Amino acid sequence: MTSPPAIPVVPGNLSGARGLRPPEPLPPSRQLPELIRKKRDGGHLSEADIRGFVRAVVDGSAQGAQIGAMLMAIRLRGMDPEETALLTQALARSGQKLEWPEAWHPHLVDKHSTGGVGDKVSLVLAPALAACGCKVPMISGRGLGHTGGTLDKLESIPGFNVVQSPEQMKLLLEQVGCCIVGQSEKLVPADGVLYAARDVTATVDSLPLVTASILSKKVVEGLSALIVDVKFGEAALFPDQEQARELARTLVGVGAALGLRVAAALTAMDSPLGRSVGHSLEVEEALLCLDGAGPPDLRELVTGLGEGGRAGRDRVRARASPAPPSPRDLR
Repeated sequence: MTSPPAIPVVPGNLSGARGLRPPEPLPPSRQLPELIRKKRDGGHLSEADIRGFVRAVVDGSAQGAQIGAMLMAIRLRGMDPEETALLTQALARSGQKLEWPEAWHPHLVDKHSTGGVGDKVSLVLAPALAACGCKVPMISGRGLGHTGGTLDKLESIPGFNVVQSPEQMKLLLEQVGCCIVGQSEKLVPADGVLYAARDVTATVDSLPLVTASILSKKVVEGLSALIVDVKFGEAALFPDQEQARELARTLVGVGAALGLRVAAALTAMDSPLGRSVGHSLEVEEALLCLDGAGPPDLRELVTGLGEGGRAGRDRVRARASPAPPSPRDLR
């Protein structure tokens, strides 16, 4: 397979910034109708355009109809790699960047899945990686389309709170090595708004929007390595394998442009993963897997992704950035 095209490194690379800091001031933007019209007609959005749109999303000046119109324009017209990287940066900068002790930096890893029916891998993999000595500050999402979300599954546990401050996340990583949280007013707030809007505007499967949503959450985590599980099939968000492969290439390429070490695995999913479907049932199955039981397909996928994406039914071999180290390499 040929390597993906080179993606330019856009101004303001976030890869070297690990401090917890307030979002940067954003430049004045064009009027939103003009920006929507520009993208609707196939135009290229500049850095100022994209940052202005994201600013309007965060401060509430963008109406719901305008947000939906822009999402649909992006869904229909697409974004080039530079626009996608700029959108990712703008979403990440809408909140704070997490700060970690220097000694943690080689061990900060994460995993993200594009979603599938019965996919409870994160519930198993995050604590498994923590047991291997990794630090996993996972910022996750809710259900999109017909797929369930990790946060929704966790909230089926009475009293479980998926909203944690950066300070609380640091404490959790110190005590147990991992946490799974959602967006908040401090963490990638713009993505939280767009994520919910995509689910009700038929724009869930837009490759630029998926890429920006996933990677913006990972940029603020200050990771040393990221594995992305891109699923395809009837039980997945993307039924078509080639579309999933294109998304995998985009995630790896844009991630590299932003200073992230990313590997992507393609996973066939024509049927639900494991035996259980439903938030509380999937939590129970994840606990069984952590105890060494549970269905074989779930255990196999958790093991494969934990080893850096080298296992799985299908893999993306072309990478624009070095492969993440396996858990055993991070001890």
